[in-house]
Amino acid sequence: MQIPKNPANVISFNKAKAQKVFEEAYGMQINGFVDAAIDLYTRSIDLYPTAKAYTFLAWAHASRREYELAIEFCKIAIEIDPDYGNPYNDAGAYLIELNRPLEARPYLEKAIKAKNYDYRFYPYYNLGKLHLMSKNYESAHRCFEKAVHLKPEFQAAQAELEKLESSPTSS
Repeated sequence: MQIPKNPANVISFNKAKAQKVFEEAYGMQINGFVDAAIDLYTRSIDLYPTAKAYTFLAWAHASRREYELAIEFCKIAIEIDPDYGNPYNDAGAYLIELNRPLEARPYLEKAIKAKNYDYRFYPYYNLGKLHLMSKNYESAHRCFEKAVHLKPEFQAAQAELEKLESSPTSS
């Protein structure tokens, strides 16, 4: 394959190559090859950095419980595209894992409001988890209800909702 010499064509070439490498990384990750995925996400970013590639790189590191590093990659993703909701939710979820709910909440609220985000049920679910941590059962119930309303087949939110509805402490 011949590499184009025009700067605009080089950018387009790099973007297309980066997307192909990203897809390969994602395939590796979902098949359990996290180290290979991390290498490929990094290669994709080197070719053409995108918020999505940084978010998925963060997810790969989070799967190894490297939450601090994952949060840093989410922050880079947010800098690249502040309208992309995934890194906000993911950073919030990683902060929950680190038991830092006060830091998590603003990220989750921004995820809900993000212009480019198709999975708003996740931040509602994660906010519900935050409310459970502080024993605010009524707010947790509302968040889990909203998550289930947005995605009725979301079993984790449905399970939390059912637990709350059957628990005497949540009344």
